[in-house]
Amino acid sequence: MSEKMTYKIGIDVGGTFTDFLLTTETGESEVYKVLSTPADPSIGLLNGLSEMAEAHQQTLNDFIQQVTTIVHGTTVTTNAVLTRRGSKTALLTTKGVRDALEMRRGIREEQYNNRYTNVEPLVPRYLRYPVEERLDYQGDEIARLRESDVAEAIRLFKKENVEAVAICFMNSFANGEHELAAAKMVKEQLPDAYLTVSSTFLPSIRFYDRISTTVLNSYVGPILKKYLESLIKKLANIGFKGVLLIMQSNGGVISPQFAMDNAAVTLLSGPAAGPVAGIEYSSIQGYHDCITIDMGGTSFDAALIKDKTPLVTTEGEITRLRLALPMLGIVTIGAGGGSIGWVDEGGLLRVGPQSAGSNPGPACYDLGGELPACTDANLVLGYLDKDFFAGGKIPLNYDKAFTAIKEKVADKLKMDVIEAAAGMYQVINVNMASGVREVSVKRGEDPREFPLIVAGGAGPIHACMIAHELEIPVMIVPKESSIFCAAGMLMSDLKHNFVRTYSTLLHNIDKDKFKNIFLEMEKEARELLKAEHIADEAIEILYSLDMRYLKQYHELSVVIAGDEIRTIDVESIASKFHPEHNRLYGYSLEEEKTPIEIINLRLQGIGRTVKPKFKQEEYAGKDPGNAFKRERKTWLPLKRTFENIPVYDGAKLRFGNKIEGPALIEQVNTTTFLNTEYSAICDRYGSYTMYLKSKEKEIEDKIMDANKEQL
Repeated sequence: MSEKMTYKIGIDVGGTFTDFLLTTETGESEVYKVLSTPADPSIGLLNGLSEMAEAHQQTLNDFIQQVTTIVHGTTVTTNAVLTRRGSKTALLTTKGVRDALEMRRGIREEQYNNRYTNVEPLVPRYLRYPVEERLDYQGDEIARLRESDVAEAIRLFKKENVEAVAICFMNSFANGEHELAAAKMVKEQLPDAYLTVSSTFLPSIRFYDRISTTVLNSYVGPILKKYLESLIKKLANIGFKGVLLIMQSNGGVISPQFAMDNAAVTLLSGPAAGPVAGIEYSSIQGYHDCITIDMGGTSFDAALIKDKTPLVTTEGEITRLRLALPMLGIVTIGAGGGSIGWVDEGGLLRVGPQSAGSNPGPACYDLGGELPACTDANLVLGYLDKDFFAGGKIPLNYDKAFTAIKEKVADKLKMDVIEAAAGMYQVINVNMASGVREVSVKRGEDPREFPLIVAGGAGPIHACMIAHELEIPVMIVPKESSIFCAAGMLMSDLKHNFVRTYSTLLHNIDKDKFKNIFLEMEKEARELLKAEHIADEAIEILYSLDMRYLKQYHELSVVIAGDEIRTIDVESIASKFHPEHNRLYGYSLEEEKTPIEIINLRLQGIGRTVKPKFKQEEYAGKDPGNAFKRERKTWLPLKRTFENIPVYDGAKLRFGNKIEGPALIEQVNTTTFLNTEYSAICDRYGSYTMYLKSKEKEIEDKIMDANKEQL
């Protein structure tokens, strides 16, 4: 790349590696990976930037001044909740309901497990302070706010050195005056405390959902604020003058200031970029639907995309704590390259969810780790080259991997090391296949009808066996698969979500009130996006309604058009609700003419960003011979034996090159394993489409048709 180029960088901080995608306006791209630094993620981030500068033979200061945009996904808030190392938080709430945070919805997750204990609230009871006040469901005052209660609470919070305060009163979604009055007192007397007010942060019905989300925001707010302020300062110190954007859980990006004020929107920041990238890579091959899987060092993420739209939920959880903000419907399990193999008390082989992480890492990293991880099994089975891991930057110790598997797994199960390693490989594949079923079968979709978009440094080694387990005929391994989420971040738009509760029967709707609520949210969305330098023509507004049949407990979200907002076409809205209910739950009550109830009005403001362009290749024919490296002895799981199979250099494969399985494709940051049932063909962007040999003509014709402009 020329030194005079301008760059955009996507950064995904994971539990084991921090991933970077560097792109230019001409479509060139480079992939970088460095070990994460959990104690301070910004250290790993700066290490990666330094590595880029060195690769371009520039000083860090000269290099960073050519960077126009950095999009950053962070696990700072996620880790704070997972490890219970958030800020010391207090809660002001209505007298009589201080225990709602602990009682939750009153539903035990495991109904028949009497030993299943409740999750510990983030705010201890003595810091959940009751305040005399009350509003009815319409927002009318029943009891005035007793300011002396608020003052007494503030004295307690000062004494306890509270770092953050959450305010959540009953029915404040309908009228926020009491909360705002209490917030004014807190700001005056605790000016340094991080403050979240539910009526401005999440003005929607369902008290537990609102109070839990409000507390989560305050719990992680000071930590994210400190991290981002430190990162902004460090970037300024090295001369960065471009735009910094932060990935949020709904698949969009936001400004650092908005992230600091609304920290809970980043609780699933990193994985949310995966589905965004999946939409782009599947579209290249002409698919509107796909399932993305991302297997990194610590976790495995799966998400389903239909009609180029990822599933969004407002009923998420993090460590059993309710998070009622819009987020992509991603299933995450503890399955990654660092997942540890172990034998349980019943003598069964397990892999994960515990992870060796980046330090000490798998035994083969030779950094002091003694427990066998998935990466150790992959090395012993021949999927990894001990001298080419991370392009040779991280040499792997085969003997340490072999010994760890022998002592911790094989000897305990009375089997040889190869059998034990193959067992680890099979167990983690089955675990990940179960994760894919969670986002597909359990949501009424057949995974066989979706191409699998495979990502993560470890994902392509396991993809064929996951697909085999689920009978999926097609997989796509993006060229940037090892830094999939980092790529997705550069493809993301700015997104802001708004919600207002308006509970009414659809046929009784107050048309003026309905319109005015949406107009109010739209005005707020446009002002926010304009403040983030988005032009009017780049702003898009999406509308949806949370609806249910009368007396149902749960509602579902239905997207509606702008014309339906303006005309209030009740029949048109109902005609969208009935089939969606039937799709999700297997029935509708349209013929019974059961009334439909509106619960929430939702709006999403989108600021379209300029996406990176990736360089396209000329057609080079089917012969992959130019990329052949050698043969390597590799375990074939379907044959349960070792065979010498060809290894290809992924950097030398070109558009049209076709590889018959079994084979390995090596890149600097990932390795792709093709089992005996699959073949692969390279597309014009350098990605591989893997497909069942029995579907050869059908898939190859589709690929060639999708890439015909380059033929």
